Amino acid sequence: MIGNELAQQGISWHFIPPRAPNFGGLWEAAVRTVKSALKKEIGSYHLSFEDFSTLLVQITAALNSRPLVPLSDDPLDVDVLTPAHFLIGSTMTALPETDLRAIPTNRLTHYQQRQQLFQRYWQRWSKEYLTEMQMINKHRQHISINVGDLAVLREDNQPPLYWPLARITKVHPGNDGVVRVVTVRTKNGIYKRPVCRICPLPSNCDLLQNRPGI
Repeated sequence: MIGNELAQQGISWHFIPPRAPNFGGLWEAAVRTVKSALKKEIGSYHLSFEDFSTLLVQITAALNSRPLVPLSDDPLDVDVLTPAHFLIGSTMTALPETDLRAIPTNRLTHYQQRQQLFQRYWQRWSKEYLTEMQMINKHRQHISINVGDLAVLREDNQPPLYWPLARITKVHPGNDGVVRVVTVRTKNGIYKRPVCRICPLPSNCDLLQNRPGI
């Protein structure tokens, strides 16, 4: 039943060989960043079972909010496919919270202390995750930055579960032909950004060509 339904929708499955985690570079890199941020930000705290369970649920929501690939090739569309689409059919969202990271812990309520931990985790993990994605893109020799590509902007102090997205509208190559600056369109306007501050999302073709490994 499930196989027939997937076949009708044109969905095909690609599996990696058994005991070959190096073939799954994208998700293995994601697992590494999750463990690293969890150890650095929360490893020294003694949390109750309820607090730790709640924190893990928030972290799971953050992981499931990460952009995977564009939903369309429309240059005006900045919607992306996320893991949450496979779970709830839409993107993950979070209620806006006051930034508590710089406030001394002894001035916070119990709830605020837990939120402070999550905010610190989010800031570290999201930066490390985008850094990993940029490194993976550098290893894909055939991938270049093109007009119309969808990218995640590396902006500072973004709230949890928020990923600033933009379409590349113009590239600015240097005298050597290397693109180091791009013009991007966001929901708030058009800006110039250095390439080091953007993380282009892979297309479906890129994923299929790179599925044997990174």
